[in-house]
Amino acid sequence: MPRIAKRLIDRIETPDKRHIIWDDKIAGFGIVLRPTGTHSYVFNYRDKHASMRNITIGKVGTMTPDEARKRAELLRRDVMDGRSPIAEKRAAKQAMTVGELLDAYLSSERFKKKATSTQAVDRGRIKGHLRPLLGKIVLEALTPRDIERAHSKIVAGKTAMEAPSENKRGRILVKGGEGTARMAVRLLRAILSWGKAAKVLPASVTPDLVAGVDIGRDGKRDLILDDPEVYARLWRVLDRLTDPDSLEEGEKLVRFEVADAIRVITLTGARKGEIIGLRWRHVDLKGGTLTLPLDAHKTGRKTGQERIIGLPALASAIIARQPAGGPDDLVFTPARGGDRLDLSKPWRIIRDAAGLPAGIGLHGLRHSLATQMAMNGAEAAEIMSALGHRDITTSQKYVHWARDKRQALAEKAAAGITAAITGSVADTVKVVKLSEGQKLSKTSQKD
Repeated sequence: MPRIAKRLIDRIETPDKRHIIWDDKIAGFGIVLRPTGTHSYVFNYRDKHASMRNITIGKVGTMTPDEARKRAELLRRDVMDGRSPIAEKRAAKQAMTVGELLDAYLSSERFKKKATSTQAVDRGRIKGHLRPLLGKIVLEALTPRDIERAHSKIVAGKTAMEAPSENKRGRILVKGGEGTARMAVRLLRAILSWGKAAKVLPASVTPDLVAGVDIGRDGKRDLILDDPEVYARLWRVLDRLTDPDSLEEGEKLVRFEVADAIRVITLTGARKGEIIGLRWRHVDLKGGTLTLPLDAHKTGRKTGQERIIGLPALASAIIARQPAGGPDDLVFTPARGGDRLDLSKPWRIIRDAAGLPAGIGLHGLRHSLATQMAMNGAEAAEIMSALGHRDITTSQKYVHWARDKRQALAEKAAAGITAAITGSVADTVKVVKLSEGQKLSKTSQKD
């Protein structure tokens, strides 16, 4: 028997019938020669039941003889250790892949209970990032390193693409970046957690796979607008950027619909998805409300309740001036070919032109309204109702913040008075902490 090496491969002639050449060193390693001219490296062995098994290592021409030899040697060692390469290969084919787990999640009740807008986001992250990068990996073979590589590729924009949306006229832009990568990995962790709870995951796979993956941190999200002058400046910038004759050098024109959608978000504290997905059947201008069905807002399927958003007079006027459409038409129409209005990129232009903090996003306008309500004395339950929070804990933080803010404002307001009186009455007034049981001096009590 000859040694299977490059010299032998170079001398191979196509036979008249199927023929096998066996290697002289590794038992079971050979080359199958076929009349068609397609030749393959193979490895034969007997399993524990003494049955002959055959594994195709690869085609001649697609791998070198040395590569095939190394693979055959590994297979020989597996057989000597009592393993069955064929059985393991068959089991791997039957094992659940990441892609199959993603499919199971998309068909689950957990997914169906999410708002339509959230479902669209999840589908986009799965289709655009998770499936192409991880879908073919067997779950039991998935490692933190696989997830880290996927995260890095999303950050670098390797999965960026443009595809048709479910809307026949629309297109979906899939982008990369740190924020996108972070949210994609978080979704994978949530799906793994769901899979464990639903007993879909193999026993050896846990959500802890993601725990050790460094996905970075979100930027600061609690920036708010708490100065009325800032709102006035934002309004002036929105007016200017929608008027071609008022643009300053280097500024880009913003679509009127975009500016109005941002105005309504500012005035109502609605979520971005609730406004860009707003349809005329949701609008009651006479009653001054927007009524969002269960599938049109974030917490609808969880609470089982519609969300009613009150409209200030100015917000009603802004909605009323949009071109009228049918009941199922969007109130704020996207650009031609778009699926929904894109606010993210225009918002950055508007934010910079208005001199707003770089870290404040559209969701910050929602936080800002909640804070303004709390500053004006609104209770947590009122904020919860206005903003559509699922529980009162989220709303309560604005009340706590406003209480601290009011105390700070009172201190600031009194600072001038304190400075003015300190010199004249310092000798007669002793400032004390009443909570510690101390009393004002008799001199100070005369007034």
